[in-house]
Amino acid sequence: MEYKENELCYEDYCALRESAGWPLFSKEQTQRALINSLYTVIAVQDGRTVGMGRLIGDGMYYMIADIVVQPNCQKHGIGSRIINMLTEYVDKETPIGGRSSIQLIAEKGKEIFYEKLGFKIIPHEFCGSGMRKVIRK
Repeated sequence: MEYKENELCYEDYCALRESAGWPLFSKEQTQRALINSLYTVIAVQDGRTVGMGRLIGDGMYYMIADIVVQPNCQKHGIGSRIINMLTEYVDKETPIGGRSSIQLIAEKGKEIFYEKLGFKIIPHEFCGSGMRKVIRK
């Protein structure tokens, strides 16, 4: 398995989302999101992209998005490696004396995967419930 940084392209992004049964965004939105990503990781096996993850943020608050590993490639540590690379990026960008917060929205049933990697389910002793609002056109 080879892991590549900042090489996530539109075609691979769409193919991986489709492999997970996730809906696609418009081409314009997707291309803008990929350009504006701080850091992306792809997993490549035999010349095919089989996993991806994106990091977005402002230097203090970060969000992990679009963690997808093709279903036939799951349970081999690919997703964990992608998450670790994304969190290592944040660690490197956080200055001495600084503090960074990494957030994500887990797919239902995948919470345990993220807990094993050090994420906490919200709410907990320091945070209320995570929330989101979706706008459709």
